[in-house]
Amino acid sequence: MSPDSVAAVAEVPAAPSGSSVTRELLLFARRNPLAVAGALVGFAIILVAIFAPVIAPRDPLKANFARMNKAPDAQAYFGTDQVGRDTLSRVIYGARTSLFVAFSAVLLGTTTGSLWGVACGYLGGRFDLVSQRVMEVMQAFPDLILAMAISMAIGTGLPAVIVAIAITRIPFGGRVIRSVALSVREMQYVEAGRASGASAMRIMTLHVLPQCVAPYLVLATTHLGVAIVIEAALGFLGVGVPPPTPTWGNMLADAITNLVPWWWLVFFPGAAITVTVLAFNLLGDGIRDTLDPRLSPAFLRMMTGGRRG
Repeated sequence: MSPDSVAAVAEVPAAPSGSSVTRELLLFARRNPLAVAGALVGFAIILVAIFAPVIAPRDPLKANFARMNKAPDAQAYFGTDQVGRDTLSRVIYGARTSLFVAFSAVLLGTTTGSLWGVACGYLGGRFDLVSQRVMEVMQAFPDLILAMAISMAIGTGLPAVIVAIAITRIPFGGRVIRSVALSVREMQYVEAGRASGASAMRIMTLHVLPQCVAPYLVLATTHLGVAIVIEAALGFLGVGVPPPTPTWGNMLADAITNLVPWWWLVFFPGAAITVTVLAFNLLGDGIRDTLDPRLSPAFLRMMTGGRRG
């Protein structure tokens, strides 16, 4: 997602005061059916994670050595693992851990990066110059490599994984929101605030920051899928949330302990990661298309002269 594409979100005019929320949601559903499908699937996965103790048929940590490596059957719909633990229960509880890590990391990282970007875009000068060089250094490392290095440096565990993933989200939020702040600070009402003697902090809080909410929502939704993939990769590599806490990543890591992994130990955690990431990505794309006027069908028809590809 380019900064210019997300920056255009700030230029969207406010919705009419008389429009109802229900009507806007129906219009969004009609224009973005895939985004609605992603939202429904994502909401269902969140509910599964919240009510995991009620939904899970068995204790995800309880071993049953009489049923080790059993294929899916009537007693265990997703089969069992190497020590007889129910795979379905572990996938359900893994959703709780993976989503908690993803939401926490995105909230921490994207929010920090966005606030940093607002300050860079409005203040400019040497602060902006130094900040951009720092963000470029952070972006020079692949997300997984950077998260793995940070996780290994500060130690394993749930808080360490959240902080490691959050740091990888900071430069992306900072660069995008900075581009929004650069355009907003030139608007007349911001100039009027400066002329009236308002402090930089007051202008950034009351005038610049509210214009960054829409692109922030787009970024946060899109980053959820990335955070889930990074968390699963860290768990697979053994530097994520340590066992026996079930996560989709360490379930895949456990599956490869056999010379030939049993298919159900790979398929079901992998399918959970795929479906969840796809759902949040579809939702993020739909929100972006709705809030960015340059991605609307009317705008595209105007730019192409009414031609269809």
